[in-house]
Order: sequence, then structure tokens, then C-alpha cells
Amino acid sequence: MAGKRSKTLTDLNRRIQDFVRHGYEHAPAIRQMMDDAGVAPADILGAHDLAKIPVLAKDALVEMHQANPPFGGFLTIDPADLPRIYISPGPIYDPQPPPEDPDSLLAPFEYIGIGRGDRVLNTFMYHLTPAGILLDEAIRACGATVIPTGPGNTELQIMMMMALGATGFVGQPSYLMTILDKAAEMSLGADAVPIKKALFSAEPYTPSQRERFEGEYGITTTSAYGTADLGFIGYTREGVQGFCIMPNIFLQICDPETGVTLPVGETGEIVATSFNKAYPLIRFGTGDLGALSPQPTCEGQQLLGLYGRSGDAVKVRGMFLHPNQLQYAVMQFPEIKDLQVVITRPKNRDVVTVNVELREGAESAGIAEKLKALAHEAVRLRIDSVEVVADGSIDNNAGKIVDMRDWD
Repeated sequence: MAGKRSKTLTDLNRRIQDFVRHGYEHAPAIRQMMDDAGVAPADILGAHDLAKIPVLAKDALVEMHQANPPFGGFLTIDPADLPRIYISPGPIYDPQPPPEDPDSLLAPFEYIGIGRGDRVLNTFMYHLTPAGILLDEAIRACGATVIPTGPGNTELQIMMMMALGATGFVGQPSYLMTILDKAAEMSLGADAVPIKKALFSAEPYTPSQRERFEGEYGITTTSAYGTADLGFIGYTREGVQGFCIMPNIFLQICDPETGVTLPVGETGEIVATSFNKAYPLIRFGTGDLGALSPQPTCEGQQLLGLYGRSGDAVKVRGMFLHPNQLQYAVMQFPEIKDLQVVITRPKNRDVVTVNVELREGAESAGIAEKLKALAHEAVRLRIDSVEVVADGSIDNNAGKIVDMRDWD
């Protein structure tokens, strides 16, 4: 066993050494980052040496994209060879290069048994963000058939599920809960529901949801953790705490303030290096907090869990909401003095309420509709309600985003 671990570490070190050298030689942004830090490719001999390269924060990535559009100097291939380009908040234009090892991305789907003969409801969006199409490609690569439903239209989803005998589901766990609740209202019990395999992402997967899906409905499930910049980072397995990390990702846990790599087992910011030579991200700070297992029970690394955000951004319905985006909204409407977003979660559904303080003499007519339209356009976030509150009602000590969700 010790010999196998030693060989695995040697292979990882060689892979990192080669990857960093390639990034330095072909991605101007990587070269600039390393030159600024006084680090040469020859200084990176393996995983331990990655700490010599500064953490690339999301805000810094946004600035680099804006300074060197459209890909920030990270793309190493001809843009004409890109199958797709997505957009994420910032804005950042995320290139989707052809995967170097497509089979390495299929582990979560293979774990739940997706394969030939399965028909899978894909309820993720197919436009702007990568989730829908990337999962579509992975499902088909496993030999299964995709039913590309996208989100919403619950009764239609149920009709297709029953008429086509859909055996699989990918999407948010809260949406599968919504589908099952509606099916029950339609007198479709657990025995009648054909779905037996489900992959979730974009929000936490709670123990109570797992108990219902796996216990009551007999569904084999997994939950995948990922970001728009990196794709899937890891996925859950029965009997394994947290997430098994994908083979195309190497994680470090770092001090959110200093970027110093922390000992295995300690909690800090999840920093990822993605082995994607076409769009190399080295030491990318996800902003999420987590800890690595000192004795992983996975083939590779094991992330013990997600423990919140190192910054002020909050994920709502799979999208990150940043306080600076709220400040942008205030700047668009001179009649608004202050605003605060409150997020609650009744009945397994995120509800976004915006509390607004108006300037003296300002009229509230039309404010709600304008804010909702702006949020949908700029952040792709649906606001459920806008409440005009009395002057001084907003407690700025609580932050611009107040997350009151209870995940279980």
C-alpha cells in the first residue's frame, strides 16, 4: 500500500510539474502571475511547491478578464477550436475547450449506474451557464438517453417522466422534491415513479432529502460539487464523508487571508488546480470553505465537507450573489437609498426578498419591477418580492445579504 501511495504521489508531482510548465509557456496570464511572484517553472517540482504560486481569487480573475478580454490571457488554444463559450457573474466568459480525457469526467454518473437503457430528465438550464449541456454530454457518453427538459414546467416534467419511463434525474435536489410532491398530489406514489438514479448539484443535499429519495423512493443518489470555472470538483459516495475529488482536479486548503497552505484536516478556503491545458487555472480560490481528509477513503483526494463561504458571496438557486452586485443596483436607481437581500427557504425552495429604503420624497412606483428585471438580466436571479421599508430599517451590521436558510 505504501508503494502504491508513493507511485501515486510521484505521478501527481510529475503531472503538476508538466502542467505548470505548459501554463507558463502558453498562457500569458499564468506567466504574469508567476513572474510577479518571482516563481519560475523550474521551482515547481510537485504538489508541495504549488504554494509558491499565489492564490488566484475570483475577483482577480474577473479583473484579468476585463483587462485582457475575452479570456483573460488564460486560453492556450485557438479560440476557433472552442465548442462553446459560457458566461458567469463578473462577467467572465468561460471557454469550454474539448476535454483531454472525457472518460475521467464520468465518475459521478457511473457511480449511480447511468448507462445504456436509461432515460434521464436533465432539469438544468441549457443556455448561458454550462450545467445543462455539460451534463447532457456526460449522460450521453455513458450510453444513456437525455430528456432535455430544463427547469420548471413541473406537470410537464411528470408527464414526460411517466410517458417515457424516465429512470434518471439530474438537477437540484429541491426540484426533484417538488416533482415528487406534485406527483403525489396526482396520486402517483413511490411505486409508480420510475426514477431510480439521480445526480444533484448547485445546492446542498440534505440528510432529510436523502432519506426520502433513497429510503421512500429507492433512488440511488449522488451530489456533485462544482463551479462554472472548474466544472465538477467532486461527488458523494455511500459511506464516504463529503466528496471524492475528480481526477482532473487537485485541491489544497489555504488560509483565506494569506493563501498559505494549511495542514491536511484543517478548515480553510478550497483552492483548486484544474488539469486543463487549454484553459489552465492554477491555485484558483473557490471562496468555499472546506477540509481535506488525512486518510481518504476515495481513490484520490477526499473533501470532508463544505463549510460556508470565505467571502460575502452567497449561492442562491445555483447562482452566486455578490454584495457588489447589490451596490451596482443601488447606483442604477438614484431613488434607492439602501437595500438588503434576505434569503429564506420555506418548503425546500429558496425565496429572495429585497428590502429597499427610498430617499426622501422618492416614489416607490415601478421600483419592484425594475429591480426584478435588473437582477434577472445582470445576475440571472429571480427576485420573489421587493419590500419598501421605513428609513433606517435596514441593519447594515447584518450585511447586504442575509442568509436565513435552514438546510434541514
